[in-house]
Amino acid sequence: MKRTLLLVIFCMWVPMNVLGRTGNTSVSSSAKKNVVNIGALFTLNSVIGRSAKPAIMAAVEDVNSDSGVLPETKLNLILHDTNCSGFLGTVEALQLMEKDVVVAIGPQSSGIAHVISHVVNELHVPLLSFAATDPSLAALQYPYFLRTTQSDYFQMYAIADLVEYYGWREVIAIFVDDDYGRSGISILGDALAKKRAKISYKAPFPPKSPNTTINDLLVGVNLMESRVYVVHVNPDTGLNIFAEAKSLGMMSSSYVWIATDWLPSYLDSSETVDTDTMNLLQGVIALRHHTPDTDLKKKFTSRWSGLKYKSSASFNSYALYAYDSVWLAARALDTYLKEGGNISFSNDPRLHDTNGSSLHLTSLRIFDGGQQFLQTIFGMNFTGVSGKIQFDKDKNLMDPAYDILNIGGTGSRRIGYWSNHSRLSIISPEILYSKPPNNSTSNQHLYSVIWPGETTATPRGWVFPNNGKPLRIAVPNRVSYKEFVAKDSGPSGVRGYCIDVFEAAINLLPYAVPHTYILYGGGKRNPVYDDLVYSVAANKFDAAVGDITIVTNRTKIVDFTQPYMESGLVVVAPVKELKSSPWAFLKPFTVEMWGLTGGFFLLVGAVVWILEHRINHEFRGPPSQQLITIFWFSFSTMFFSHRENTVSTLGRLVLIIWLFVVLIINSSYTASLTSILTVQQLTSRIEGIDTLISSTEPIGIQDGSFAWNYLIDELNIAASRLVKLKSQADYAIALQRGPSGGGVAAIVDELPYIELFLSSTNCKFRTVGSEFTKSGWGFAFQRDSPLAVDLSTAILQLSENGDLQKIHNKWLTRTECSMQINQVDSNQLSLMSFWGLFLICGIACFIALTIFFCRVICQYRRFSPEAEEGGVEEIDPSRSRRTMRTSSFKNLMGFVDRKEADVKEIIKQRSSDRKRQASHSSDGQSNSPS
Repeated sequence: MKRTLLLVIFCMWVPMNVLGRTGNTSVSSSAKKNVVNIGALFTLNSVIGRSAKPAIMAAVEDVNSDSGVLPETKLNLILHDTNCSGFLGTVEALQLMEKDVVVAIGPQSSGIAHVISHVVNELHVPLLSFAATDPSLAALQYPYFLRTTQSDYFQMYAIADLVEYYGWREVIAIFVDDDYGRSGISILGDALAKKRAKISYKAPFPPKSPNTTINDLLVGVNLMESRVYVVHVNPDTGLNIFAEAKSLGMMSSSYVWIATDWLPSYLDSSETVDTDTMNLLQGVIALRHHTPDTDLKKKFTSRWSGLKYKSSASFNSYALYAYDSVWLAARALDTYLKEGGNISFSNDPRLHDTNGSSLHLTSLRIFDGGQQFLQTIFGMNFTGVSGKIQFDKDKNLMDPAYDILNIGGTGSRRIGYWSNHSRLSIISPEILYSKPPNNSTSNQHLYSVIWPGETTATPRGWVFPNNGKPLRIAVPNRVSYKEFVAKDSGPSGVRGYCIDVFEAAINLLPYAVPHTYILYGGGKRNPVYDDLVYSVAANKFDAAVGDITIVTNRTKIVDFTQPYMESGLVVVAPVKELKSSPWAFLKPFTVEMWGLTGGFFLLVGAVVWILEHRINHEFRGPPSQQLITIFWFSFSTMFFSHRENTVSTLGRLVLIIWLFVVLIINSSYTASLTSILTVQQLTSRIEGIDTLISSTEPIGIQDGSFAWNYLIDELNIAASRLVKLKSQADYAIALQRGPSGGGVAAIVDELPYIELFLSSTNCKFRTVGSEFTKSGWGFAFQRDSPLAVDLSTAILQLSENGDLQKIHNKWLTRTECSMQINQVDSNQLSLMSFWGLFLICGIACFIALTIFFCRVICQYRRFSPEAEEGGVEEIDPSRSRRTMRTSSFKNLMGFVDRKEADVKEIIKQRSSDRKRQASHSSDGQSNSPS
């Protein structure tokens, strides 16, 4: 009876407590040590579970055998299987919490983690998940959830960096429709948006979907434009997607497949992967958690083959995270106990069993030290087999990194790394951590990739949809200037310069672009081009081809190609021939220029006279004659006909510089006057856009042009002044009538139209002023359309090989008017062009005069006899000083007026007299009696 009773109790107890071997051993072999229960909750028979189970049990054994950690405490592992079921996982979690566990390891499912997190929040039991990568689990809503692996937040940003690196703009996301899949793809969408890319289509499928559902899903996405697929699914069923894709021919060239860490987890945990499976994955790019190759990791790898309970000869990265999760709990528990923490549980008064209930809610007890223990876990910092174990403020492991793999042949090869420190790199993150972060585009590098179809050329990432629908291209149905684009009776239905440019660019693309033209507008008036662009943005058309100006408000809603024609707004107005004026010879220079030039002629003449007057007899004589000499010499240099010779060095220096200035001024004057007298000039009372802004006269614009909004919004011109003109004939009539006859003062339109208009009016009208806007014409596509980029490249090729000019000559040949709008005033030569010459001449004059007067003063001091006169009786000192000043100034002026040769002779004579006087004085002294 006793044996039977013990057997019954054992059979009832074991199913409720699926004990790990380590836990059983600890309970039975160490009665003296305290036993602490820790739980483990995940799907045992899964890709992740088959690697995690032996790792967790090995970690518990290592902790219990390590005397340095928990020396007086043994861990008892209680293991529960969630069986890949959210419902069963929740039940198993509640049963696990009945065992008074202080920490729970797991779960691997993000969906189950969401549910269990509510339970552990109430019971204050930390939940360490080594495989739940859903980024939303890091929310403040789940304070007791702690992820011991990398969050998918970083993985999705790594994928976004890959998409940017290869230049793709759109991806299609294929994912399992659960918390894990939805949250990851949501983060991917945000990450791509920061790179100016996007998820063009989300293709979810339910968990455990049959192959037929996956096949239908792939058939649908294969009809779409994007060829870049991001696969974010569970490792247990993910290969079904590639099997169906292979059968549909979607693993060939031009396709791009990017798999998240689920694929390396499957391949790494498989002992051998058969050839058929590898054939499904050729060319796939995959991300794997990066774990440094430390000695701890190498030791764990060598131990793996000897671990118990393992079902495979290899393991994936989740085994490392599971192993470190146990050690994290053990180290934190050791610190918690050393700091005085106590293992105790208390009942929750809110949980009680109702009559007849078998849920045993009262067995769920609160861990009293849970909050303190949780903070201890947050503060842990050690190195495990997976790398550094330390948490940031968002509860994520620090230094997230991934290996980027290229599947090919019978295995995979690493083409680079991604880290949150320096993004894409071929250098190990551990090396980069010691350097400053560098996220610049030029610093992103990866090794070459063998893509699906065994090609090394980077796929374009998109094709035209395989749904039989050609590109819908809107073409403006113009009624004027039909040389650019117009309705036609031919096969395409349209013709014109813009159409030929578009067709030539399409023919340069390395792929076919099926398209059809759709006329936009009723044909009675030009369509409003802003409305045409809005229709493209609203998906009524795929593109718009025509004379569409690239302006700011349009670029905000559509993408334009490279401009294929330069454009800009100009003003055209009536003109009349300008008759020659009898004072035309004065027009080359401005008034200021004439005045300064005349002033310098007189200045140079005066300076040369001063420098030459004392030594050159040609610059001497009566005052009237000297004044005439100054004027004659000054203005005769204009024609280089001065007859007076300069003999002083300073005078020659000034004259040489001045003659150079005169040469430049004469040449410029002659060229300008020749242009004024020989080129027939036209004049208009409208000088440009500024004249129109300041006036109140009506202004004509082309019907449908963006100029209407520009003049009103940017230049603040009243809408009542603007007159819409529908045809070229309306242009001519409105300008001929003028404002007084019901017409317009001028027309504002784009340069290409105006050039055609002027060539047909026999030069009766001309453009006035210059272009006051700069823009161009381009083809409009929907935002993020890759065709806009390819066509831009094609347009540049057309420009470089000359085909663009040939098309221009075919449609837009025109006659040129030889007459020019009168711009004499604006083209007059002013001081701005010559002030440098005048400055040089002025400095030369100043230096010459300074040297001259210094020499004169030195000579005067030697010449003046005042220094020798002494002993004169001073009757009135103040009167004497005034008399001496007046006398000195007169003497100085008289000295300057003297010939320099006479001055030198007098100085020489005085020097001789002094010597004779000194000689007589010395002789007298020697003959006197002593």
